[in-house]
Amino acid sequence: MKRSRRLRILVCVLGTWALLAYFVAPWVWERYFRDQVAVADTPRITTTSDGHPGDPLNIALVGSEAEVALALHAAGWFPADPITFATSVRIVVDAVLRRPDDDAPVSDLYLFGRKQDLAFEKPAGEGPRQRHHVRFWRSQRSEAGSPMWLGAATFDASVGLSHTTGEVTHHIGPDVDAERDLIAGDLAKADWAASTRNVPDFHAEHEGRNGGGDSWRTDGGLVIVVLGAYSDRR
Repeated sequence: MKRSRRLRILVCVLGTWALLAYFVAPWVWERYFRDQVAVADTPRITTTSDGHPGDPLNIALVGSEAEVALALHAAGWFPADPITFATSVRIVVDAVLRRPDDDAPVSDLYLFGRKQDLAFEKPAGEGPRQRHHVRFWRSQRSEAGSPMWLGAATFDASVGLSHTTGEVTHHIGPDVDAERDLIAGDLAKADWAASTRNVPDFHAEHEGRNGGGDSWRTDGGLVIVVLGAYSDRR
């Protein structure tokens, strides 16, 4: 009887946590941010589905969608799978068992009123608990006839509960500039960076917190990489 009672209590606790974390908290936050003015410095900072400021934009690629995919593949980055029930279960299992999952899904962030158009990741350590990842949104801006893709690159340092909603999530490392520079460096090593430049003071605020409550810091710069394979430039 005691064991059965403890089991019922555990089920109630878990059910209450799930209700609060995945339904009540997002609902409250969505309505709170709906009434705020200039919550995020859009389009310099992404947002979550419930209106929280998300990860800061820190890198931009210039090229076609095919060039973005080819360049990042050559640089050792993998396209992230879409979020489905199957991929969500797989990332949990792989994280627990520390199994490689090079194309594990990433959560959605929003810019220009839509979720990311592309997402890529680079493994770090065992399993998807830690990984480098970046989301890209196609912007209206173009250079030399090619579209510009604005990206938010961060490092997933650990798995835990969100500081704002209590949902299970990845916690990012604070140094987003390191992730920005990693992508630019990987593209250069793969001979896919036709040119690279930095836009200083892209961010007026050099510190902040994302939707999960994780802190981030930056020097304020946006790195723009114009893509082009070496064979195309000879």
